[in-house]
Amino acid sequence: MRIRIVDAFTDRPFAGNPAGVLLLDAFPEDAWLQNVALEVNHAETAFAHPLPEGGEADWALRWFTPAAEVAMCGHATLATAHVLATTGAAEGPVRFATRSGVLIATPHDDGSITLNFPTAPLTPVEVPQGLAEALGAEPLTTHDTGPNVGDLLIELADEKTVLGLTPDLKTLARHSERGVIATARAEDPSQGYDFVSRCFFPNVGVDEDPVTGSAHTALAPFWSERLGRTDLTGLQASRRSGRVRTGLRGDRTLLTGRAVTVIEGDLLA
Repeated sequence: MRIRIVDAFTDRPFAGNPAGVLLLDAFPEDAWLQNVALEVNHAETAFAHPLPEGGEADWALRWFTPAAEVAMCGHATLATAHVLATTGAAEGPVRFATRSGVLIATPHDDGSITLNFPTAPLTPVEVPQGLAEALGAEPLTTHDTGPNVGDLLIELADEKTVLGLTPDLKTLARHSERGVIATARAEDPSQGYDFVSRCFFPNVGVDEDPVTGSAHTALAPFWSERLGRTDLTGLQASRRSGRVRTGLRGDRTLLTGRAVTVIEGDLLA
């Protein structure tokens, strides 16, 4: 069984967000899927298998962190679409049946891929008691991102504050279902991005995610409203870093990026 490690939302190896990708004939038992994800030990491992022709989707897709299955994952979807396109397993747009509904991945001639995801509903909430202390910075605004994403979206004063965060992850885990998205307006948009973010997901075994596609389904509407544009670019400023081009289309958000396969081998278990 072939297994691949793909760096997503980057055009070069050892950057962006790495994901394991396995193409299967069918899904085996959940315990095996979880054990593989733990063995791979990246933020997510994606498992996909083809579906019969004539249905609403072409492939079934699931995502597991080392600790749990998740309802939505952008970078591992991008990685899966990249594997399908580069191996010839699929041509053109691919419809994935997932826990978050049908997600579409469209490859382009320049090698980039656009994901069509549901836009996260944003609900303003009061800043939870103790959140500022756990994060290490005072929030300007705080929003719930709905059940698919499951995070708190926290606006901070500036890019420097986001880059300097060293949160207390154990305490931070008490404040949301999955984790926290910290964001601020870009200090210098001439650098090629409009906003910056970092994502901390201790509740699913990921202390800091390198680049989070699903978070950008919340970041896109948040920053589109404030910046007055529907097409933006976000920089997720983790150690590996990566950029996500976002396009707000009402209740859908387009996420565009590139991916690179860095490891391919045989899974023997």
